[in-house]
Amino acid sequence: MPADAAPAPVGDGDRVISVPKATWNTEDWWAVFLGGAILAAAAMLTWQSFPADLSERTQALKLAQAHLDRALISDEAASPANLKALRKAVEDKQAALAVNPLKPWLGKVGSWKDDPRKAFLDKKENGIGPALGTTFGILLVLFGIGSVALGRSALQFVPGFVVLFLLAILSFVLAGQEAIKHYGLEYALWALVVGLIISNTLGTPAFLKAAANTEFYIKTGLVLLGAEVLFNKLLDLGIPGMCMSWVVTPIVLITTYIFGQRVLRMESKSLNMVICADMSVCGVSAAIATAAACRAKKEELSLAIGLSLAFTVIMMVVQPAVIKATGMGEVIGGAWLGGTIDSTGAVAAAGGMLGPTALAVAATVKMIQNILIGAVAFGVAVYWVTCVEPSEQATKPRVSEIWQRFPRFILGFLAASLVFSWLSTLGPEGAAAVDTITKDTTGTLRGWLFCLAFVSIGLETNFRELSAYFAGGKPLVLYVCGQALNLLLSFAMAWLMFEKVFPHAADALAK
Repeated sequence: MPADAAPAPVGDGDRVISVPKATWNTEDWWAVFLGGAILAAAAMLTWQSFPADLSERTQALKLAQAHLDRALISDEAASPANLKALRKAVEDKQAALAVNPLKPWLGKVGSWKDDPRKAFLDKKENGIGPALGTTFGILLVLFGIGSVALGRSALQFVPGFVVLFLLAILSFVLAGQEAIKHYGLEYALWALVVGLIISNTLGTPAFLKAAANTEFYIKTGLVLLGAEVLFNKLLDLGIPGMCMSWVVTPIVLITTYIFGQRVLRMESKSLNMVICADMSVCGVSAAIATAAACRAKKEELSLAIGLSLAFTVIMMVVQPAVIKATGMGEVIGGAWLGGTIDSTGAVAAAGGMLGPTALAVAATVKMIQNILIGAVAFGVAVYWVTCVEPSEQATKPRVSEIWQRFPRFILGFLAASLVFSWLSTLGPEGAAAVDTITKDTTGTLRGWLFCLAFVSIGLETNFRELSAYFAGGKPLVLYVCGQALNLLLSFAMAWLMFEKVFPHAADALAK
């Protein structure tokens, strides 16, 4: 086979992600190109915008941090009001180190209570219409270029993307209502519901299907997510954090997959694997990466994501209540939340219900767990080539076969994580630059891309096609049993690590 030729397709034609071509002009590589371009632009603009008195501001930050550190070890100065003021001073000094010029150009739909129009006002009561317009324009241009390069019709993509973006805005508005927000019904759920309503009632029109590029949006979003997954976060919790995320998670994934095949006898191995990765690693992000490695069908991916979103809502409400009722403590409780709840946003929300220490521990454990996305995708690709769909021409798989199966966008995720991990070690200004880039640019655009992807999943999913995968209730049983094992092992590891072996491991985060 020539080096630049596409390998023969394997399986039926409705797989969500086919074996990638051995060329740069694929959806995976374009996700890396677009995500990398966004990250590079944000980094260069932020670096160039450093103030002239950077050294003075850095010294001011160090002084404010020293005042906070002294207050934390002083009984007299450590009153809640004083600590709050000192922490606010440190945050203000950090924010003064770096400013992202792209922030005013990117819009986020806000919260509202009685009047949905309030969702389109910022904290200063200014309209966010212009920022939403530029956000739309940036995404339209980037993905229009990518879509045309991949051989798709620009005439169909443009009107389809306009409607898709409006549906994403609607999803954010629904999720922003205060009562809905309180119960943790995030935008991902509403985006999925909006898409499902259209596809299962009116039907998805052809021009809208042209813009519903689920994998393209979410792959690019995952590349941007890499900038937020910093390897130096490992140092914050050290061995206990790695045990929570890198020991329990693989055990749960492998055990649950074997349970699905040998006990439940799941008809689809790819559905089994995607559900297991979704439930054990980090929800939707892991599901997408795993689906790429095992070529899961789009209906299987939709089912796994639906299960994840439903149980995430339940767990983020029930687990904090259980932790409070049992007097578990913020450190153990936060570690338990971080190791079991699928969505990173839901982890933060649930941890915040317990307190700042629980929030810090939960978010850090989840960040460490997110690093596994690339490793899991590679492991699944190797397993699928060697055991599930081995080559008929060789008893041992060639490295090229594994490379063909491996989702390329994971390379972008890992590269972004490594580069931004390194940038964050370049003193206070480096850490401040990474923080403002991820919060004000990549985090905002990633949210839009994931929302567009969830709407697209709904638009591409038909309940009649999906119902076949619920036969016998096996997917639900698999998820419930796997999550039960995850809850049990994660709690046991959290208690062992943070209570018995390393009781002071989270002290730095508690500050």
